[in-house]
Amino acid sequence: MDEFSRLSLHVPEPAVRPGDEPDFSNVRIPKAGTVPRPEIDVDPETIRDLAFSIIRVLNREGEAVGPWSGLLSDDELLTGLRHMMMLRAFDARMLMAQRQGKTSFYMQHLGEEAVSCAFRKALRKGDMNFPTYRQAGLLIADDYPMVEMMNQIFSNESDPCHGRQLPVMYTSKEHGFFTISGNLATQFVQAVGWAMASAIKSDTRIAAGWIGDGSTAESDFHSALVFASTYKAPVILNIVNNQWAISTFQGIARGGSGTFAARGLGFGIPALRVDGNDYLAVYAVARWAAERARRNLGPTLIEYVTYRVGAHSTSDDPSAYRPKTESEAWPLGDPVLRLKKHLIVRGVWSEERHAQAEAEIMDVIIQAQKEAERHGTLHAGGRPSVRDIFEGVYSVMPPHIRRQRQKAGY
Repeated sequence: MDEFSRLSLHVPEPAVRPGDEPDFSNVRIPKAGTVPRPEIDVDPETIRDLAFSIIRVLNREGEAVGPWSGLLSDDELLTGLRHMMMLRAFDARMLMAQRQGKTSFYMQHLGEEAVSCAFRKALRKGDMNFPTYRQAGLLIADDYPMVEMMNQIFSNESDPCHGRQLPVMYTSKEHGFFTISGNLATQFVQAVGWAMASAIKSDTRIAAGWIGDGSTAESDFHSALVFASTYKAPVILNIVNNQWAISTFQGIARGGSGTFAARGLGFGIPALRVDGNDYLAVYAVARWAAERARRNLGPTLIEYVTYRVGAHSTSDDPSAYRPKTESEAWPLGDPVLRLKKHLIVRGVWSEERHAQAEAEIMDVIIQAQKEAERHGTLHAGGRPSVRDIFEGVYSVMPPHIRRQRQKAGY
């Protein structure tokens, strides 16, 4: 060796490990209502600071304050609360079904319900979401049939995907929900391409792409930002920062080097961070971004600051890589409880009505599950036809595929 020192690599380490005291001191949370709401046609250069703050509407007392508040009626908020409660109850039953062997796999939304449920209410019919596997609230908030969702999870004879998709990877063109891909970040480039096509056709529909914090390290993320910014595509690019990419903390995706929203600044894209556990704030920011897209003002990048309370999936054990009490220490609270508190403060809800709603919603979920199970589950009852393996790929089936289908007896 000469006089130069040996080279080495830096491997980021999480601040805490299992058994340590949870620490969220790095999450700087401004007071609710203190972040300004810019005009829709604002120059992105003048709002760079919004990529480093957190837009919040609900304060600690459950009051809606500040310039981003006042966009939803009491009835709309009550509907939003019900959607989040339905998603949470749906999660609980499907997690139990997986443990009972009725499906092979499931992924919860626990702690993230406000992100997708509130966002969907800011869109119009015909707009298209390119989601990941943790945005089922987009479907529930659009009244997609719950039995259909369960049929897909059970891969039974009535599965709308005919058993060709992993459980929880739904698809519905009618409800603006593009087929889920488990390879994350592909959603961003697909959303930008769909939005560009909509503009080329002089259509009125916009698109929304969804990824997690870990996926911002993928090349697709940057490619999408290049095309979205260059062509001012009518698209909303959403990053759900739930602090964990499976078992990997966000530092591996350079989360500690700045905010994920700030990555849009280098492309001239307006970038905002929002309290992902605040239903009112999520809706307000989504509506602002959607209006920009509809006015041909281009894309918006939104980072939702939230926390994944449950495991990444039923194949994951979070106790192996994070403190068991970490979710309790999360400073932005529970989205369902926060909206519930706000509605009680407004005098349109109560603890008694909430308990009654929980029981009613769970009964609806259980009845839907019974109906879905009549069509079969993973190891019992009706299954999709083997013929479906050969269908839905080619408009005109090639001879070799036709021969394979015939050999299979179909």
